[in-house]
Amino acid sequence: MGQGAAPRHMRAYDGELGAAVARAQQGDEAAFAVAYRLVQPGLLGYLRGLVGDDAEDVASDAWLEIARDLGRFQGDGAGFRGWTATIARHRALDHLRRQRARPRPAVLEQDVLDLPGPHSTHDQALEALSTEHALELVRGLPRDQAEAVLLRVVVGLDGPAAARVLGKRPGAVRTAAYRGLKRLAGRLGAESVTDEAPRTLGE
Repeated sequence: MGQGAAPRHMRAYDGELGAAVARAQQGDEAAFAVAYRLVQPGLLGYLRGLVGDDAEDVASDAWLEIARDLGRFQGDGAGFRGWTATIARHRALDHLRRQRARPRPAVLEQDVLDLPGPHSTHDQALEALSTEHALELVRGLPRDQAEAVLLRVVVGLDGPAAARVLGKRPGAVRTAAYRGLKRLAGRLGAESVTDEAPRTLGE
C-alpha cells in the first residue's frame, strides 16, 4: 500500500459503494442498507479506537446524521467513506466532551519523515489490527497517531482524505500514521516475546 493510496480491499468496494449511495439518495432504502453494510465495519472499528465500548452508541448517532444529511453529500464511494468518518469523528468528540475526557493535544512528529518505511513492521501491524486487542493497543497511542492509524487502516482512507477528516496536512497525518504503526508493531512484538519467555521477577 502506498503512502497516499487506500488499501486495495477498500478500493474494491468503492465502486459498489458509490453506486449504492447514488441510489440511496434517490430514496432506495435497500441501497442505503448496502452502503451501511460496506461502511459500518470500518466506521465501528474507528470509533472503538476513540470511545471504546461506547462505539455502538456513537455509531448509531452518526448514522442518524448520515441518513438525515445524505442528500447533501456529493462524491464517490471513497468520498462517502471520508464523509461518514468525519461525521462519526464529530459525534465521538462530542461523546468524549460529555464524559469530560478530552482528547490529548496532537504532537507533530517531523523527525520520522526522513526515515525509511519499515514494510515488514507495517504489514505486521496491519494484519494485527483486525483484532479487538489491537484496537485496545491503538487506544493507548497518542491521539494523533491513533486517529491516523484508524483512518488509514481501519476505515481505509487515503492520506489526503484522512487529512481532511482530521483538519491537518497530509504530511502530518502520514507522519502520525507511520509513528503509530511503528509503536503498535513494537508493542505487539514485545508481547509476543513476553508470552514466549516470561521474565522472572527481578530481571
